[in-house]
Amino acid sequence: MRRAGQALLVLWAAFTASYVLLHLLPGDAILIKFQNPELGLSPEQIAQIRQAYGSDGPAAYLHTLLGFLRGDFGYSIDTGTPVVERLAEALPETAKLAGLGFAVAIVLAVGIAFTPWLRELPSLFVAIPVFWVGILLIQLFSFRLKLVPVIGGSEWQQLILPVLTLAVPICAPIAQVLARGIDHAATQPFVQVVAAKGASRRWILWRHVARNAMLPALTMAGLTFGELIAGSVVTETVFGRNGVGRLTEQAVSSQDTPVLLAVVVLAATVFVLVNLIVDLLFPILDPRLRS
Repeated sequence: MRRAGQALLVLWAAFTASYVLLHLLPGDAILIKFQNPELGLSPEQIAQIRQAYGSDGPAAYLHTLLGFLRGDFGYSIDTGTPVVERLAEALPETAKLAGLGFAVAIVLAVGIAFTPWLRELPSLFVAIPVFWVGILLIQLFSFRLKLVPVIGGSEWQQLILPVLTLAVPICAPIAQVLARGIDHAATQPFVQVVAAKGASRRWILWRHVARNAMLPALTMAGLTFGELIAGSVVTETVFGRNGVGRLTEQAVSSQDTPVLLAVVVLAATVFVLVNLIVDLLFPILDPRLRS
């Protein structure tokens, strides 16, 4: 219950900070879209439009907050459609990309952590920008090796390079923490006790060392999961995919504050829920935490 209360506080803080910062940005999306002489709108009509979008008046913050609590994210300034509809159209593609990217990142992290001669790779992966990874993969696998088509191809072929682009930077911190956990757990006295009983090295590694090293890596995985939204913005832009990332890029270009606010709250909600799930998994993975 304490963690759930903290999660609600984090969501409220994310909403408030985003609302304030977005309304402090220079420029006015309402004027950019509607103060066109060809539209023939008077200042009074523009004021009514501003009020309809909930972007005017001292009670706008409370009105927007109550709307979010009801699941009403308002209307997009750019298209005039409900924000919920725009998110519903974009979310499935991003969820597919993020889920596959996270799964591949876990596989890569485990492979790197349990392979000593690969442990230098995470430092390189952390230093490489996401957009550069995408461009490099396109150049290598599409243009030179001609293994994955950039244009056309099946739905799964179109997912290969975006998933790898998203997974490479995310797997790096998980692999680093998991490798340190393996090295630390391997020096504990229980390893010597199990070895003295005749257990094989492989049995010790996977049944005892890996289980104890998994706990900090699980925490890091929960933290890096929040980076999937930020990574998807760049990845979907590089590969031209229609998802929440592409929607965010378009909203930034048009200063569509209702859409941007909804995306920030969505990302914060996913981040909070994943970390709550990680907290629930800790007692399952670590018998010392069971009551």
